[in-house]
Amino acid sequence: MVIDESQVTVVPANEASWEDLQTVFGTADAGQCQCQRFKIRGWIWRDSTLDERMTRLQDQTACGVPDAESTSGLVAYVDGEPAGWVAVEPRTAYPKLRTSRVPWADRSEDKDDESVWAVTCMTVRKGFRGRGLTYHLARATIPYARTRGARALEAYPMFTQPGKTITWGGTPRRPPPGLRRSRLPADHPPHPPPHRHAHRPQVSQS
Repeated sequence: MVIDESQVTVVPANEASWEDLQTVFGTADAGQCQCQRFKIRGWIWRDSTLDERMTRLQDQTACGVPDAESTSGLVAYVDGEPAGWVAVEPRTAYPKLRTSRVPWADRSEDKDDESVWAVTCMTVRKGFRGRGLTYHLARATIPYARTRGARALEAYPMFTQPGKTITWGGTPRRPPPGLRRSRLPADHPPHPPPHRHAHRPQVSQS
């Protein structure tokens, strides 16, 4: 059953508990990554332990500290149950993006522009998947980033083989309102292996 907007509450991660966030992540891929893939470069990522990644995420989210100056994402609740997570911060907060091709291919971008924010991860808890929660999460990132000074917001969903289903980062059948797809690189094939490309809505006030 599709999740209705009236069922959803989305809060900054510092207003959620650490236990709720870990409930969303579970013990599979998201629980192992702890949303650090774009936070840690190269060999440091490969050599990091789960405990180290969890400690990093605790520091970044400041879960359970409502008056924290910053956090690194949003947590979604469905009828009061922790159900989803989206990582959203200034693009400069993700060191791995600086060396990734996707944000910069065929585009003129300042890598040090703190007014451009990025969504690097969406995770939906098992039992809530396939019911439209990612649309609610995506929509929530826009006003959240705007009120914190973002001029633009990017996301890098995966463009997969036809019929391929993944549980994280997929390109939606229709982008949420206000989100448009940036031009793909000239050498982008029609149906590549899992590949990311940039989406960007305009989030600054006119």
